Amino acid sequence: MIYTVTLNPSVDYIVHVESFSLGGLNRSAYDTKYPGGKGINVSRVLNRHDVPSKVLGFVGGFTGDYIKSFLEEEKLETAFHEVKGDTRINIKLKTGDETEINGQGPAISEEDFSVFLAQFSTLKEGDIVVMAGSIPASLPQDTYEKIAEACRKQNVRVVVDISGEALLKAAEMNPLLMKPNHHELGEMFETTINSIEDAVPYGKKLIEQGAENAIVSMAGEGALLFTKDQVYYANTPKGKLVNSVGAGDSVVAGFLAGIQKQLDMTEAFRLGVASGSATAFSEELGTEELVQKLLPEVQIRAI
Repeated sequence: MIYTVTLNPSVDYIVHVESFSLGGLNRSAYDTKYPGGKGINVSRVLNRHDVPSKVLGFVGGFTGDYIKSFLEEEKLETAFHEVKGDTRINIKLKTGDETEINGQGPAISEEDFSVFLAQFSTLKEGDIVVMAGSIPASLPQDTYEKIAEACRKQNVRVVVDISGEALLKAAEMNPLLMKPNHHELGEMFETTINSIEDAVPYGKKLIEQGAENAIVSMAGEGALLFTKDQVYYANTPKGKLVNSVGAGDSVVAGFLAGIQKQLDMTEAFRLGVASGSATAFSEELGTEELVQKLLPEVQIRAI
């Protein structure tokens, strides 16, 4: 079973305003809302690939109830820990350039986290835990390290798609997969990465430091897969960028779906890149139909 961890989920409220006036009354031309959070996105895309998963994390209040009911309608299994306070609302204002306003989320107590962490003691060898997204301000920066240690005791592999200070320790967790983008990879090694050539030596360092595999997304330039023996490059299919939110999560989900379906590593990588592109070209997370349409456009080569 794949378990996805979203420590600070949200309700993403997406508002389209044709002409925005600061300080004036603005009316939306179109609006919608979805459950947000990187781990949740991974589970939703896995579901579209017919790969089951269970969603873990913290929710509270009426917004938390919305997330649970939404995911249940999509036939996703959840095991959220309930906390006091409301799950945050993130506003995505689309009026030309996209403007985001992210809420803080509820405070999580030490007792809440202890109960949450105990869930991982019931996992079994062969399970995979996807740790993705930000750490709430009320939790310590070593939160993901504690989860990884709990998984290690159960011989459970982890996938890491995190950022900031926590990312610096990610390779030491010996993850099945890491997925930084090229900006995050540069920050890890205090450098600037602008090209495929720039990224290759630093991606190899992730493997040397303990990661089993690493995918580095290069925005419009494609993506790189690093394994213990090889480096692969994948191009990005042609299409109009509609939505960058969730594209990286979709890459992770597509790759894991390929692994679960016992595809070889390069085909899993191809499925990941097609899944990420499908989301980038969609208003919301990409559909399986669009993924299959884009799949032949993704070419993989060793470099």
